[in-house]
Amino acid sequence: MAGSGGPRRAIRWALRHGLVRRAVGKRAAAGELGARLMLDPTVLAEPYPFYEQVRARGRFVDTGLAVTSVHHDVVSEVLRSKDFGVGMRMPENLPGPIRLALAAGGRWSLGPVQPPSMLSADPPDHTRYRKLVTRAFSAKKVAALRHRTEEIAAGLLDDLATRPGGTADLVTDYAALLPATVIAEMLGAPLDMRDQFLRWGEGGALSLDMGLTYPEFRRSERDIDALHAWMLAHFDRIRANPGDDILSALVGVHDEDGGLSEDELSSIAMLLLAAGFETTVNLIGSGAALLLEHPDQLALLREDPSRWNNAVDEMLRIDSPVQRTGRVANVDTEVAGTRIPAGSVVIVQLGGANRDPAVFDDPARFDVLRANAGDHIAFSSGIHYCLGAGLARMEGEVALRALFDRFPDLVAAGPARRRPTRTLRGYASLPVALARTSVPA
Repeated sequence: MAGSGGPRRAIRWALRHGLVRRAVGKRAAAGELGARLMLDPTVLAEPYPFYEQVRARGRFVDTGLAVTSVHHDVVSEVLRSKDFGVGMRMPENLPGPIRLALAAGGRWSLGPVQPPSMLSADPPDHTRYRKLVTRAFSAKKVAALRHRTEEIAAGLLDDLATRPGGTADLVTDYAALLPATVIAEMLGAPLDMRDQFLRWGEGGALSLDMGLTYPEFRRSERDIDALHAWMLAHFDRIRANPGDDILSALVGVHDEDGGLSEDELSSIAMLLLAAGFETTVNLIGSGAALLLEHPDQLALLREDPSRWNNAVDEMLRIDSPVQRTGRVANVDTEVAGTRIPAGSVVIVQLGGANRDPAVFDDPARFDVLRANAGDHIAFSSGIHYCLGAGLARMEGEVALRALFDRFPDLVAAGPARRRPTRTLRGYASLPVALARTSVPA
């Protein structure tokens, strides 16, 4: 668990977010583009015009705190290069006063950006963690899950069809519930905890952003700690009654040969649970919004359903569920003719790279027939390529195809609301009218 609240939490917030927020806030107020990408609500609402401003400035742009790029080839090279890692080598390489402050701040929550999370681990630890879980997300496993995903989608759509008034929130009533159900079943977690997992996941997702307000940081820590506590108790339940699921297998590794510490076990389990639905919720919600805004593209999918796979890649490209990620140069290196000194932080803008006109013709146009839609890097690249990419694609296709087949006259029914996160992009609310409501099949 994280150190106690109050003063210790305030120290942790100041070190990770408060000092950054203060420095970046001044730069953002002065109009500095890199700072605005972090904090400006206008950029949060619609980041793509700002990515083009970055693109116009060059291959790399120095924001003062980091260098960033929106160029597809540069981003790809950084993500695939062995010269970059995700770890900051903390705290041993930090100045003495900061190390003392870190110690005074107490123990950090086991969030997705905190070691030993796979997102913040470099080889050899990352290699060891990934080897333990990669088989659960193989193409064969995902294919076997398709029928069950279709059943879950049909059941959720049955529920929508009986709603009074014929309206629904597409995110909370469908897009969130489908992947949360799938991943809970995969992990052997109880379905009656599904809504609670989603709430904890929202708090955990905040921790991916820099410059959080103190209330946001407090909520993030509390939700991560609550999920961690639940996981520890769930491991005891698994030990008493193991099943044929990935969590049971991980608990076995921990107990039998010491291959995982308790923190590593809990961190991997929490990441699998949260990552199992976070990206897919955004994909389904954003994909539905795109099709509602572009009925001509929906007509192409109805004309030939074999186009759905490509359509999902186009959705991932044009409105990436994960907008950015970071790397640290482990050694002095060079990328695209630019020298990057060791220790430099590089922020790669996945959402900007996926609209690079050097790779995608007319990149702001949503085109389900786009021949190279699959060239997007929405799932990152290199050794940290998203473990659940195949699962997310399958769930997105099943969910969206079933939705528009069941409710062919679906229309927006009020203003949508975006999530408050900057690293993750998606909808928090998407009101729709089901129109010609179908009876349950």
